[in-house]
Amino acid sequence: MLADPVSDCPAPDDDDPLAAALACPDAVLAIITGITGPSYRPLGAMMAFCGDRQVGSLSSGCIEKDLASHAAHCLQEGPRQVRYGEGSPWFDLRLPCGGGLEITLIPRPCPRLLADVLTSRASRLDSALRITAAQRLEPCEPGPTGPDGKGFRIAVLPPPRFLVFGQGEEATVFAGLVRAAGYPHLLLSPDPTTLAKARSGGMDTRQLHWPALPTDLQIDGRSAVVLFFHDHDWEPPILAKALDSPAFYIGAQGSLRARDVRLARLGQLGVTDGLDRLHGPIGLIRSARDPKVLAVSVMAEILDQVP
Repeated sequence: MLADPVSDCPAPDDDDPLAAALACPDAVLAIITGITGPSYRPLGAMMAFCGDRQVGSLSSGCIEKDLASHAAHCLQEGPRQVRYGEGSPWFDLRLPCGGGLEITLIPRPCPRLLADVLTSRASRLDSALRITAAQRLEPCEPGPTGPDGKGFRIAVLPPPRFLVFGQGEEATVFAGLVRAAGYPHLLLSPDPTTLAKARSGGMDTRQLHWPALPTDLQIDGRSAVVLFFHDHDWEPPILAKALDSPAFYIGAQGSLRARDVRLARLGQLGVTDGLDRLHGPIGLIRSARDPKVLAVSVMAEILDQVP
């Protein structure tokens, strides 16, 4: 008996177009495959039409109703491409940001194909889909979104993950902001009060028993490691291992003086390579002291560097 691709796949976010399309037998995926000038959403952005339900968006609301009509026709007539804005035959549908959008609509995408890319993403592995010349979806090797000589490739990447170490209000407020934004996260702390407060706010937590980076975290290139310790003695052993990982962002809270002491301590541990990767002071807003302002400042800095 063949496995059910829907039940096999991890349960993703309800706002995820790929997950919505997997759960709906008559889904239509709409994908931005061409952009001229400015655009509200990037190349490769998707939305799903599942009956009366729409998941995601490709504009600020100016074309979705028309796209829904095209999606309904796709279920009867097959895939199609439509264009809005510059170069479009529909002069009455304008894009407020100017420019033009080419959107490819794919009816009833293969459930097994969707399940495979969702499973890869849940396992924090890069994968990709390709829209062929015949406007069909097929698997392809990972790579950047855009034309690839065989069609149009759509990169399906794991979301940024936040590994937050520390204690106190700065750590819990930052982890709460990450959770509210919907990103995968883990708050690791030696402080029971910090952990209890974070758990009450629905955050994922883990007890730290000594200054060390747990060996089972499996840090990948789309993980950020950020430290919020007032007791800076906890930092060097964690940072030393983090700097030996492919994390795209590594940073620690503290003043310029704390940064200098931190670097000296890392040097005493024999860490000399990759110190230029270590952010500190952290955040776009310098000398932010309010935990909420600091959280927004640090999150903006990290998201600005997502690969």
